[in-house]
Amino acid sequence: MLIVLALVVIAFSVVIGIQYHAYRTRSALLDHIHKRLTDIISSDTQEKLLAFTSDDQLIPILKDVNQLLEHHQQEAANFVRMEQSMRKMLSNISHDLKTPLTVVLGYLEAITLDPDMNEEERKLLLSKVYGKAQDVLNLVRRFFDLARIESGDQAVPLSPIHMNEICERNILSFYDTLTVRGFGVTIEIPHQPIYAWGNEEALDRVLTNLIANAVQHGAEGMVVGLTLRSDGEFLFVDVWDRGKGIDELYQDRVFERMYTLEDSRNKAYQGSGLGLTITKRLVEAQGGTIHIDSKPYDKTVFTIRLKRISFTT
Repeated sequence: MLIVLALVVIAFSVVIGIQYHAYRTRSALLDHIHKRLTDIISSDTQEKLLAFTSDDQLIPILKDVNQLLEHHQQEAANFVRMEQSMRKMLSNISHDLKTPLTVVLGYLEAITLDPDMNEEERKLLLSKVYGKAQDVLNLVRRFFDLARIESGDQAVPLSPIHMNEICERNILSFYDTLTVRGFGVTIEIPHQPIYAWGNEEALDRVLTNLIANAVQHGAEGMVVGLTLRSDGEFLFVDVWDRGKGIDELYQDRVFERMYTLEDSRNKAYQGSGLGLTITKRLVEAQGGTIHIDSKPYDKTVFTIRLKRISFTT
């Protein structure tokens, strides 16, 4: 009997020892996790939490912690990029407003300080003042347009749109200007009607922006084209030119707000860097996408993709 009791005591002692060791091991691991998390958060690094354990209950917790760290680090990186973008945007807006306003003040000073200026010269300077004032007003409007689109305050109601008519109307609005300047114009629009779920006013603005951009930055190629095509699910509008193109390094950034790097084409509005950003936001507001593919002096293509609507008879 004493032997059995002794064995029971020994067994309990072993179990208690094992549990105590497991408790100490888990405590040490939790303490290590706490210290590592504190270091990672305080130093704002991109590190992950590494801990070696066979504890089946701790393993999923460690995975979840690393996912939270990754999410936090991504959000922090996004915040830094947004802050840098906002600073650059404000700097560019200040510059773009300051330049024409300085010119306006110069013209007005010339008119004021020269009482003997003849009427014809005075009218010429006043017309320049008016033109520069319009530039400032247009820039401010574009800035607020973008702000309204991104905040969701500008509604973009969708309905079935006849894409053949919209594409034809927009490219033909540039046709006379292009041919006078010696550009070749290539238009590929099928006879079969193609419909999209979109907004006519927004699409007019998108196509006008893209065609004007191709004319301005693809002038060296002396040709501008528009192609409308489709498959069973989507339709595609390609606006292209054969100009200097965009280096592959910058292609992912041309739609960023205020991105005005010299090799970027996002200068459609006197360097404001808003034209292509507004274009992208309007396309996305219609459930579409836009991307660029560019090979310098070969072909630079902006492609819009929208959901196609098929009507059955």
